[in-house]
Parts: sequence; structure tokens; C-alpha cells
Amino acid sequence: MNESEFSQKVDDTLEQIEEILDTAETDIDFMNNGGVLTIICENKSQVIFTRQTPVKQLWLAARSGGFHFDFNGDTWVRDSDGALLNDVLSAILAEQAGESFSFDL
Repeated sequence: MNESEFSQKVDDTLEQIEEILDTAETDIDFMNNGGVLTIICENKSQVIFTRQTPVKQLWLAARSGGFHFDFNGDTWVRDSDGALLNDVLSAILAEQAGESFSFDL
């Protein structure tokens, strides 16, 4: 995947996340600025996505830690253990926002 394809994949992924968060029952705010998506939960905790173009990874920061994801051709997988971004993000938002979301990123 070249840099342009990577950037497009990240943009598409962040847009999909925003669309799903728009359906939230709780008060979740988010802002996307320069490829950094910041999700602000009702309790003021944050989940932050950043693109890391040099290593072609999508990084996720949450209360539970920082995680790095690679795109494997079908989906984003965590580099440390192969966990899917869909599952990791659902678990993080359940913990921090107290709401269940289903992602298909």
C-alpha cells in the first residue's frame, strides 16, 4: 500500500467511526482535525486516533493504553496480538462511554 492509499484508508475508517458515533445514545462528541480523530465521552475521557504515515499504522490512545494497528488488506489488526480494531474499539467505548457499539471497519 502506498502513502496515498494508506491515507485514503485511514480517512475512510475515521469517517465510518464518526458515522457510527452519530448514532450514540450517550453524549459523545468527536472532532476530526488534520487526520486526528478525538472522541470525547460523556465522562470527559477521550479516545484519540492518529495516523502514522511513516510506518503505515493507525494509532489509538485510550485510558487502557496505546495501540497500533496495521491494515492487512481486509481490516485493521493490532500489531501486538492480531486483535481486530472493531473489537478493541467496541471494548474501549463500552468501558469509557458506557455504551455498546458494533463496528465493521
